Amino acid sequence: MKNIIQSLSRRQLIQLAAAGVAAPTAALTLTGCSQSGRKGAPSVIVIGGGFGGSAAAKYLKRYNADLNVTLIEPKKTYVTCPGSNWVIGGIAEMTQITHNYDAAKKNGINVVHEMVTSVDPEKQTVTLSGGEVLNYDKLVMSPGIDFKLDVHEGVDQDTENHLPHAYKAGDQTILLRDQLRAMKDGGTFVMVAPPNPFRCPPGPYERAGMIAHYLKNNKPKSKILILDQKNAFSKQGLFQEGWRNNYGQMIEWVAMQDGGEVKGFDVANKTIDAGYGQVKADVINYIPPQKAGKLAFSVGLTNESGFCPVNQQTFESSIHKNIHVIGDASIASPMPKSGHSATSQAKTTAANIVLELAGQEAISAKNVNTCYSLVTPDYAISVAAVYDFKDGKIAAVQGAGGVSPMGASPEFRKQEAEYTRGWYRSITNEVWG
Repeated sequence: MKNIIQSLSRRQLIQLAAAGVAAPTAALTLTGCSQSGRKGAPSVIVIGGGFGGSAAAKYLKRYNADLNVTLIEPKKTYVTCPGSNWVIGGIAEMTQITHNYDAAKKNGINVVHEMVTSVDPEKQTVTLSGGEVLNYDKLVMSPGIDFKLDVHEGVDQDTENHLPHAYKAGDQTILLRDQLRAMKDGGTFVMVAPPNPFRCPPGPYERAGMIAHYLKNNKPKSKILILDQKNAFSKQGLFQEGWRNNYGQMIEWVAMQDGGEVKGFDVANKTIDAGYGQVKADVINYIPPQKAGKLAFSVGLTNESGFCPVNQQTFESSIHKNIHVIGDASIASPMPKSGHSATSQAKTTAANIVLELAGQEAISAKNVNTCYSLVTPDYAISVAAVYDFKDGKIAAVQGAGGVSPMGASPEFRKQEAEYTRGWYRSITNEVWG
């Protein structure tokens, strides 16, 4: 079996990367020394244990079992943003969206639970908080997102402790859930949805549905107001149809051009200075404008957009050689910033790293994305797309993928809700299982 896999053609490796099929042993035979001249098997370090980083580490090891693969993630468990809206809405528990790194360790990946204090792109080293310095031949970074806190008046680093964003799942998820539980019946829940680009474009609107589900069953006199910092959003028609069908007039969405633009906050009094006047809230879910994670800035991987430009074929940084950036931090438009996108990019990146270390040319694997969203526990909508690499950039494949139909039957929506839960089980098992 090993000889067969080591002789895989480039076409076969493209198919493996695109389909997410992982070879159980080495995909290609590598030389006995690394690119940097250090003797022994090449060393690949992956920073970030979310969808992108964990999948990259897994597939690097699967595509070539001889690689030295190190995954660096400070936390010993990872709480997924997909599924976190279900916790806020009371239909799931935190334990159901929390994953560990036991499988990665069993697969021969060196998992290090420390903070990265610095990366030296010239020396190709990573320094850990404990002082250890690690050498790499290739570095994969999946640093996720951070927030722009200088856009709205009244906002600082402490704001999230009072107006939780819950856009990094974990403690913030619990805080927003508990604030919702404590809200009086007849209260107003105000969400401030962020401008593009941001993590998981349908995420705020699924959250509105999940919160409405909780309120309908527990605080039915309450209202949800969405102040949007843009004029349209992902799957808008489908979401609004679902809100009307299931919650009547409970959810009100205000576009930026119609007065939804937010100018500032009075955090202590829970008031918002919006385009159409002052808004008083009982709970405020403030999702700030977003940028790449802090480490991406410290390494110098970002441009004026606040995100990381990459070669969209290999996801190698356009700024620093031998560093690949995947997931929410990378500029991979038209691919959305999502867990599924990050997982797909991880496979493509892993395949191309293996090829480059073997002295072979890069492949142009197709990437995919699927976003399922629950409106109620038994009503879901979805969007899916396939992406190719064409004329030097990622491009959507016309006619591939699509969105749920408008006006579908309750049975159809219920089936999509089952698909939603199945998708979550499948992708998290693929990444962390």
